[in-house]
Amino acid sequence: MTHWQGVFPAVTTKLDQDGSINLEATQASINRLIDNGVSGIIVLPMLGENASLLPREKEAVIRAAREVVAGRVPLLSGLAEISTAGAIAGARAFQDYGAEGLMVFPSLGYKTDPRETAEWYKAIAGASDLPIMIYNNPIAYGVDVTPAVLKMLADCPTIVAVKEETGDVRRVTDMFIELGNRFDIFCGVDDQIVESMSLGATGWVSGMTNAWPKECVQLFNLCAAGNFAKARDLYRILTPSFHLDTHVKLVQYIKMAEHLVCGAPEWTRAPRLPLAGEERERVIATIKATIEELKQTQSRRAA
Repeated sequence: MTHWQGVFPAVTTKLDQDGSINLEATQASINRLIDNGVSGIIVLPMLGENASLLPREKEAVIRAAREVVAGRVPLLSGLAEISTAGAIAGARAFQDYGAEGLMVFPSLGYKTDPRETAEWYKAIAGASDLPIMIYNNPIAYGVDVTPAVLKMLADCPTIVAVKEETGDVRRVTDMFIELGNRFDIFCGVDDQIVESMSLGATGWVSGMTNAWPKECVQLFNLCAAGNFAKARDLYRILTPSFHLDTHVKLVQYIKMAEHLVCGAPEWTRAPRLPLAGEERERVIATIKATIEELKQTQSRRAA
């Protein structure tokens, strides 16, 4: 059985101002992430504007990612569909394009009950050989893959991990109590990573790692080593920006962080619009404050 652990950034899909995909910038971002020590790459997550892309565009992103990843780390793709038939077809197609794993959303068009949720994931698990991470974000999608639902999926060998994004860190312990180590548990909320790892999570699907890969990998490694004192110091610097990962406009916010830190394009696809006015100023101020604190910390260490 596949086991994933470490920092798996949910990669933003880089766009030009006209909304067209910039594959070169996307590849450059992926290469930067790998060079800074991430353990895996996830393209086409919600943060990658999956639902706003055409099928041919999704294919292009996966193939471009495979080219630059080149086997250095596992390459996962988000899979977000409305119907079971569409999700099955997508799983098979994404495997052909070069994805080595899937992060599977619940149905985007219907709020399934627990029985239906389990059948959704079982059907997709049987569609390809790819290992699957369940994307559990009931706040955004209205479907909660609870420990009881996970019990129904425990005999599906290709379902190997859960991205836990309920916003309630207690769920990490609940999953261990009910399921032991059956599934790899990934924190899916940037501003709960230290708390989640203290409870046993061994992976992190991160948004702000797009902007600060070196620092986020360092934070993860400190937690993994049990050095929570040093981890808290870094966490307190990053957390104001990490809070931006939990907002409905996280795509715009995280792309803005990337833009300010490394010059990546900030553009999103409509109906998402560029940040404007007071909101833009506030987000930029938050990110710049984090940039400055990180610089000051680095300078003190060098002195």
